[in-house]
Amino acid sequence: MVDKRDFAGQVVVVVGAGNGIGRATVGLLKERGARVIAFDNNGEALKALRAEFSLDETQISTLDVSDEEQVRESIAQVLAQEKRIDALVNSAGMTGPTNRKLEEVLWSEFEKTLRVNLFGAIWLTQQVLPIMKAQKYGRIVHVTSIAGKEGNPGMAPYNTSKSGMIGFVKGIAKEVAPEGITINAVAPAVIRTPMNAETSEETLKYMIARIPMGRVGEAEEVAETICFAASRACSFTTGFTFDTSGGRATY
Repeated sequence: MVDKRDFAGQVVVVVGAGNGIGRATVGLLKERGARVIAFDNNGEALKALRAEFSLDETQISTLDVSDEEQVRESIAQVLAQEKRIDALVNSAGMTGPTNRKLEEVLWSEFEKTLRVNLFGAIWLTQQVLPIMKAQKYGRIVHVTSIAGKEGNPGMAPYNTSKSGMIGFVKGIAKEVAPEGITINAVAPAVIRTPMNAETSEETLKYMIARIPMGRVGEAEEVAETICFAASRACSFTTGFTFDTSGGRATY
């Protein structure tokens, strides 16, 4: 029997690959046979990633997802080099301001969070869809957040960007469902990652208190869900948001 969770012969683009959930996903994808092309805005993190997972220099590249032209050029570069893109995993993100009342948030801070978390997801999807449509196959997975479903106080830009991503995924998935392409989201609760090192202690306590398992999640746990959604095994689920929340959300 063919193992549809195997990625042998497939090219998978991972954005936000340098740390946390993205890094764990790269490791699991490689273990399952994928040729991973890793992007991140942190060049030093990419060098460490390359060494850890024995990637060659053509498999890593810097990318700022808040820059539409960079997104366009990066995906074109992958297509020219690999001739195909079977799956896209987008885990690029930032928390933005935390523990701040809405009226205390500068618009520049709000907009930056939207550009990284939401606009980047839109631009990446726009660029890979024509490639996947031509192949009549593709898997797209965007990492959202439980904050996009429930909202966290003091994190208005983050909540807005992540709820926007969930709505985006739902609609676009329906557009491309007949074309062999699935698009899903994964919504973690608070996960032990470098990104959360910048989250205020008060906000972290608020989030952990709402997790029935009573702990933060691990990046490797989220990577398992992502890799399923990015695989051939995920063939009849699209437009869905998978929760990895320790029981915080069950809907």
